[in-house]
Amino acid sequence: MSDLTKDLESRMEGAINVLTQEFNGLRTGRASADLLSPVMVDAYGSKTPIAQVGTVNVVDTKTISVQVWDTTLIPAVEKAIRDSGLGLNPMTEGNVVRLNLPDITAERRVELSKVAKKYAENARISIRNVRRDGMDTIKKQEKSNDITEDQVHSLGDDIQKITDTFVAKVDSALQQKEQDIMQV
Repeated sequence: MSDLTKDLESRMEGAINVLTQEFNGLRTGRASADLLSPVMVDAYGSKTPIAQVGTVNVVDTKTISVQVWDTTLIPAVEKAIRDSGLGLNPMTEGNVVRLNLPDITAERRVELSKVAKKYAENARISIRNVRRDGMDTIKKQEKSNDITEDQVHSLGDDIQKITDTFVAKVDSALQQKEQDIMQV
């Protein structure tokens, strides 16, 4: 495998990683510590990920707790969670902020499914852009007589196979996430 295809694969893998992070931020019927990963807390004069101001734990399937290390940040953590758009209402017990996840309505599940599809389409677009960059690179190499026409076709086929593999990974991840969202 050439350096070009290795580079393209690693860039496409990056698109899959971003998709995975976005999917982790989507709420399903179960509690997950990843649900709070996009929440940023106003701490010490800057926006800080919630995981850097406390320990995020899953208590049970419907409850998440955040044990805040600095008690002066508890109001900021509560505000960040309320303002996150996750639809969660934090309750404080000492230095622990508890989040009870309400049941998701059927209408909200459909909305979340649409958001998941949008994330997946963005990942597909990123993968196709990487493919286009790779194809442009081999065409430039052909024009400068660095590679032959046969090598262009061979590399083009390799790039397309890699692209198809990663698009299939996106489709598979989307299907799994939709099942998680729609599961009652």
